[in-house]
Amino acid sequence: VEEKRAVIENQLKEQLYNWRPDVRPRVIGKYDEERDWILPSYGELTPARIARVIAKRIARFYESDTIESRLAFLDQKEKALERKTASIQRTPYFCSGCPHNSSTKVPEGSRALAGIGCHWLSQFMGRNTDTFTQMGGEGVPWVGQAPFSKTGHVFANLGDGTYFHSGILAIRACIAAGVNITFKLLYNDAVAMTGGQPMHGPLDPAMITRQLYAEGVERIVVVTDEPEKYPIGTEWAPGVRVEHRDRLDGVQKELREIEGVTALVYDQTCAAEKRRRRKRGKLPDPPRRVFINDAVCEGCGDCSVQSNCLSVVPLETEFGRKRAIDQSACNKDFSCLKGFCPSFVTVHGGKPRKSKRSGDKTFPRLPEPSVPALDRPYGILVTGVGGTGVVTIGALLGMAAHLDGKGCSTLDMTGLAQKGGAVVSHVRLAARPEDIHAVRISAGGADLVLGCDMVVAGGFEALSKIERGRTRAVINAQKAPTAAFVRDPDAVFPEAELHRLIEEAAGPEQAAFVDATRIATTLLGDSIATNLFMLGFAWQKGLVPIAEAALMQAIELNGIAVEANKQAFLWGRRAAHDLAAVEAIAAPQRVPESLTFSRDLDEIVARRAAILTDYQDAAYAERYRALVQQVREAEAARAPGRSGLAEAVGRYWFKLLAYKDEYEVARLYGAPAFREKLEAQFEGTEKLTLHLSPPLFANADPDTGLPVKREYGPWVFTLFKWMAKLKGLRGTAFDPFGYSKERKVERRLIADYEAVIGEIIAALDHDNHAIAVELAEIPEQIRGFGHVKETHLERAKAQEAGLLEAFRNPERGAEAAE
Repeated sequence: VEEKRAVIENQLKEQLYNWRPDVRPRVIGKYDEERDWILPSYGELTPARIARVIAKRIARFYESDTIESRLAFLDQKEKALERKTASIQRTPYFCSGCPHNSSTKVPEGSRALAGIGCHWLSQFMGRNTDTFTQMGGEGVPWVGQAPFSKTGHVFANLGDGTYFHSGILAIRACIAAGVNITFKLLYNDAVAMTGGQPMHGPLDPAMITRQLYAEGVERIVVVTDEPEKYPIGTEWAPGVRVEHRDRLDGVQKELREIEGVTALVYDQTCAAEKRRRRKRGKLPDPPRRVFINDAVCEGCGDCSVQSNCLSVVPLETEFGRKRAIDQSACNKDFSCLKGFCPSFVTVHGGKPRKSKRSGDKTFPRLPEPSVPALDRPYGILVTGVGGTGVVTIGALLGMAAHLDGKGCSTLDMTGLAQKGGAVVSHVRLAARPEDIHAVRISAGGADLVLGCDMVVAGGFEALSKIERGRTRAVINAQKAPTAAFVRDPDAVFPEAELHRLIEEAAGPEQAAFVDATRIATTLLGDSIATNLFMLGFAWQKGLVPIAEAALMQAIELNGIAVEANKQAFLWGRRAAHDLAAVEAIAAPQRVPESLTFSRDLDEIVARRAAILTDYQDAAYAERYRALVQQVREAEAARAPGRSGLAEAVGRYWFKLLAYKDEYEVARLYGAPAFREKLEAQFEGTEKLTLHLSPPLFANADPDTGLPVKREYGPWVFTLFKWMAKLKGLRGTAFDPFGYSKERKVERRLIADYEAVIGEIIAALDHDNHAIAVELAEIPEQIRGFGHVKETHLERAKAQEAGLLEAFRNPERGAEAAE
């Protein structure tokens, strides 16, 4: 039995091949006697799969009811889980602030070839990047493809470690073949894919350019996020120039027009390595952070498009899904600031606020839990997200077990998981090391599932280890967004589905869900404390058979954030003992109004009418109320028993009326709610900077032609104060902003919506009610500012046209549906 490719099997066969046929033994491994696969080289060899093969092999000699019942259990469990796969997965992705978020982009009309390294993931990010090769073969397939392709040029991504290993040979081959290709040499200063080891070799960007020049590369351009870091006199190769990464698109367009082999050296340090160095004091930590004013945010997702960053997370509000920055995960790349939206604020000097309501003095002494007896090996499955310390939990448990005189084994299933993917650690504890016969937890073999991430805990790998009546599950209830949210701003997190899958597997009474990330972040200031909080919670519940003293000693031996980790463990224990008390300590002193949700239509209308009064005047608010009331009466009269239409109009008629022009953006920044949200999240703020693109003053990007954002200091808040007072000019002949194309379109949309709703009211009935609701919700799709809003509007209008056709001609709509 060999994992992956056969090695020993083939060696045995080679040694035995020349024996006489009558004495030569048959070697069974990957194939059986009929040459059918039984232990494939591809995929994963699970204990269940191997057990089936061994049971079949020995069946000719021995059978038993125990074996049969165990195999039946495995079959039943796997078949049951096939029907219960979650609709969401935790897939690997670029880290927050990863250089590849920017470097792997290609200009419109171009395509790229992938290679070995973290940048391999760009194939799944809609970046027109396809195929990959072995290490050192990057770009070489183009040598064979080019003569038979109408494509005149391609880009090839090449990591710096690979370049030094063997990638220079690939470049040499392409030069010899005379193909048109641009190598994007991604210099990130670390072997990031396998843990951030230093790159072996005496290379820096200047040396690389000289080597490329000597090989015969036609043109070389260095692109970086910090052009100023290169000292005067840097020995670049002849003709090399250095550009800021903001000019990446233009540089790539330039290089693709040059015949032969060209090179773009993209120099930006690995985000994960930057984070490590900053924590260790080896790299300056910029004293600024990004904050999103959700009142201004339109939820368009352009910030995610520009940054491709997992730290831009969804924020559900009364006024729709907005965006927020996960301060604990943010690596300060700041590319999200390029999102064409005035909601971004740079906070200088501010640090995430920690709860000062520690509760240490008032919380009662905790009782000691009774822990399980280790009369048999005890299995703990730890699930979580790569890069958040899941493997560290396994390591701490292993060391603590050793210190406690117990046996322990750990097996970490990571793969590319350090890039935000799923991590699963198998931890087996026993009274003695010799009692552990397998390091991997088999199907139904977990005594505890410590779900530091609900998505991974609800996946096949974790669910298959749960056996009802045996397994206890302690699950972090945080709705941590996946990579799907970066690509789809409307992606839905299936919280109820994951709860159901876990509870069905373990039993409702055996599964505990706790909002660990929110509590730990509020109390300790960083979400990295979540996993130790979860461990403390499980320990206090009597689910971890290791002495607390041994766990504390293991934390001390680890030597990283010792006191913070001990506090996280302690707060987890407290939450397990009295969750309500800990929730009360961690609860925000004041919940922003935008995060409290309306309970009925009357509240929806009242809240929005009050905002519209501040937005313009009482007459404007009355216009809003009147249309909603008309729809409410029509829905009750023409489609009794149906609901949702009046609510949709209440939400989205408001959205169109309260379009965010210059006066409204100014008013929202001057509102007390903005300062309250800032103060609730940060302390020690010295200065605020806004990132805006005023339509009358914005410059155009020379490469894209799109308007560029600029930074505006604290003085702009004084300007906003005066601008907000000029809201009476809105839409009049004296409105200097009202003549722009965007403002004209926004006013037209208001009139169009009134007309559509009028048509709906006139023809509404039970049969077309559902389509009517969809029509009323169309403004939800019209998001963003400037050119981003234009793109969304075009899609929304196309959708609206189809719905109107179905509403007006139900027979034709039914035929199209069939």
